[in-house]
Amino acid sequence: MPAYHSSLNEFEDVRQVGNMSILPIKTKIRGPAPVAEPQQADIIDETLDLFRANSLFRNFEIKGPADRVLIVLILFVSDCLAKIGTARTIPTQVEASKVLNTLSVDNFPIPGDANFALNSHYAAPANRADAEYLRTYLTQVRQELAARLVERLYADGTGRPSKWWMAFQKRRFMNRSLGS
Repeated sequence: MPAYHSSLNEFEDVRQVGNMSILPIKTKIRGPAPVAEPQQADIIDETLDLFRANSLFRNFEIKGPADRVLIVLILFVSDCLAKIGTARTIPTQVEASKVLNTLSVDNFPIPGDANFALNSHYAAPANRADAEYLRTYLTQVRQELAARLVERLYADGTGRPSKWWMAFQKRRFMNRSLGS
């Protein structure tokens, strides 16, 4: 059974940095990402919808530049769940939001950096300006993803993270981690 791929691979008119798409997102966080239509699903919605199914796969065939963004975001969600799961006490929604927001803006490697986990599958940005643009785009996307993930984790109103999401905290998509 094959893994689930991004439906945004078909978008032809999106900017690419390296071989990653700069996809539009629905966000109020400032950054370089194009703004998506409010009623359409964006890459963050896809990541959250496909995370649990895709995290069960060890192999993932990359079918387009949007899949590369999806991989990075799935690995980030995995790191977020691990961060919440390793807390000494079960964090409240506000605490989890703070922890994940801090994680999303921490310094992280991008394709082309020596310590990026998937350098063999990603092209490095062409120049320093593109590398900085990609870093700010990924920071913005990670912040929005962290905010939406907290909403999903605490959607039941109990003040505790969903056990159906936290069950995936030790699962590693493609047996990899971003190392955050």
